Amino acid sequence: MLNIALPKGRLGEKVYAMFEAAGFECPSIKESNRKLIFENQAVGVRYFWVKPSDVAIYVERGAADIGVAGKDILLEYEPDIYELFDLDIGKCRMAVAAKNDFRDDPQKTLRVATKFSNIARNYYTSQGRDIDIIHLNGSIEIAPILGLSDVIVDIVETGTTLKENNLSVYETIVPISARLIANKASYKFKSEPIEAILQSFARMAKEQK
Repeated sequence: MLNIALPKGRLGEKVYAMFEAAGFECPSIKESNRKLIFENQAVGVRYFWVKPSDVAIYVERGAADIGVAGKDILLEYEPDIYELFDLDIGKCRMAVAAKNDFRDDPQKTLRVATKFSNIARNYYTSQGRDIDIIHLNGSIEIAPILGLSDVIVDIVETGTTLKENNLSVYETIVPISARLIANKASYKFKSEPIEAILQSFARMAKEQK
């Protein structure tokens, strides 16, 4: 059986539809229940839903052979996995945002509020900028409004929340999208089904262009 970790939520539903279109369907996953694991022995797949930020952990540690995780998660946690394919869905960007009237003073330490401390640190290190990271887990947008931080580093999709709070994007760090990832040992020992999925996804992507 090929164990596949899917991210819970709308992205996961889109991802499953891609697996289904590739011939790796599992009808029970569409039933209305609270099950977390679904199998189709006929095609040799076992799916399970996990929190999006946990997919890479399941894959890295071998509980899942393959999975789908956002590029933001891969950059933040740097799991020891293979990144196989950009699914070109769940698209957004990692960006620096601040109040509309913000002006950076390079002479001062920049206070950065973020959930993505590693990404922020790597980005500003590459610029040689002195920063103070304030790690938050909740609504990041409120930090500059209340004077807790100068800027935020966060995922931006439409930018509506930023606009409504008088914030603007100042810099884009990196574009983000969902990626197909594989456990390194699984990629070696279950290469046939993984390659079949990979080729199906590549073919579907070509057809959509």
